[in-house]
Amino acid sequence: MAENYDVIIIGSGPGGYVAAVRAGQLGLKTAIVEREHLGGICLNWGCIPTKALLRSAEILDHSNHLKDYGLVLEGKVSADVKAVVARSRGVSARLNSGVGFLMKKNKVDVIWGEAKITKPGEIVVSKSSKPVVEPQHPLPKNIKSQEGTYTAKHIIIATGARPRALPGIEPDGKLIWTYFEALKPDVMPKSLIVMGSGAIGIEFASFYLSMGVDVTVVEVLPTIMPVEDAEVTAIARKQLEKRGMKIFTSAKVAKVEKGAGSITAHVETADGKIRQITADRMISAVGVQGNIENLGLETLGVKTDRGCVVIDGYGKTNVPGIYAIGDVAGPPMLAHKAEHEGVVCVEKLAGLPNVHPTDKGKVPGCTYCQPQVASVGLTEARAKELGRDIRVGRFSFAANGKAIALGEDQGLCKVIFDKKTGELLGAHMVGAEVTELIHGFVVAMNLETTEEELMHTIFPHPTVSESMKEAVLDAYGRVLNA
Repeated sequence: MAENYDVIIIGSGPGGYVAAVRAGQLGLKTAIVEREHLGGICLNWGCIPTKALLRSAEILDHSNHLKDYGLVLEGKVSADVKAVVARSRGVSARLNSGVGFLMKKNKVDVIWGEAKITKPGEIVVSKSSKPVVEPQHPLPKNIKSQEGTYTAKHIIIATGARPRALPGIEPDGKLIWTYFEALKPDVMPKSLIVMGSGAIGIEFASFYLSMGVDVTVVEVLPTIMPVEDAEVTAIARKQLEKRGMKIFTSAKVAKVEKGAGSITAHVETADGKIRQITADRMISAVGVQGNIENLGLETLGVKTDRGCVVIDGYGKTNVPGIYAIGDVAGPPMLAHKAEHEGVVCVEKLAGLPNVHPTDKGKVPGCTYCQPQVASVGLTEARAKELGRDIRVGRFSFAANGKAIALGEDQGLCKVIFDKKTGELLGAHMVGAEVTELIHGFVVAMNLETTEEELMHTIFPHPTVSESMKEAVLDAYGRVLNA
């Protein structure tokens, strides 16, 4: 006889495990099905380990510019690649075990295997085809069971996404990497091509550049980090190129040729010419696609679009009792969006009052390259496309005392307001620690704050955050320090 639950969640990434925790808090009998490792891609192969790598890169960068701070160190600081990677994997393992603890604490059963929805309210779990391969990621101790049939009133799909591959330029794990291989290089390549300049591509490009690698980025669109405000990405590009990165925009990799230990990319540039670029390795960072296969969705008639499950603001699909959250449910494919969707979905199906649907327009985005980039809401170009009458404010970090003291005065804070109502429509930042600052604008937008409240908010001095208020003042002709 099948074991019955209130909620079964397929996938234990940020969306899945957070949804499971919230369901457990609400007293729902909950199980989560995982086939490989708790925490999903973000914790094990994405957000967390990449930030550990980038932290090592940041310290290395600072160490090699100590004279700028009046400090002297004999000799040049170098990187121990194996130690850098080991630290990154250790950070991931620590958080992986933490997810297992959270499942146990909130009385969530962990079912190890691969799930398929056979009909609304029923899943069959088979043995995983992807067993855990890393010793630091042991199977959780609170496994309820493995193979078998399980039933639940509510089934939440949180299976995440995987790297997208271009025909003829498929990653092979040797010469052409995805982020999986890029996270664990056996040896540091001397040269690298990065195909794609979204957050994943630029973060890896920045990391390897700091490690002393000759890095070339190829982007098919006119700007790097295409979803960001063009003015911000122009500043980021200038700084990345100043560090030595070579960037080609409005260009595409037409084909590749593989050698014994190198790869040659035939890059078609905007003028129609073909440039051949040879490097030790290439990273394919051309986006991700949802893991919707082998779940039984087609048989059930669950609606999908461009490789993702179609949902409403509460995670509901077109089939009653089946929900989807996170990357598998479409962009923006960000861990914090997945977490929020998970909480909203569970609270709504549990019948809690006043549950608000997820507003994707208020999901912040962060890119942890050097310099950092962060944003929320509409870009200036998008606001104009929508016909909004806007005010735009800017404040350069070159006029911010803390940024100057940090030796990181190349940055910008840019804000966009509705001219008639004072509504904050968007905020865009590039520079030191802006990924830690953007939440201020996110909170402001969520509280429907206008320019007046922001102008009357006292920001601490000296901080880089003062540039946020100055940008607001600038939008209304009241900037004080520029």
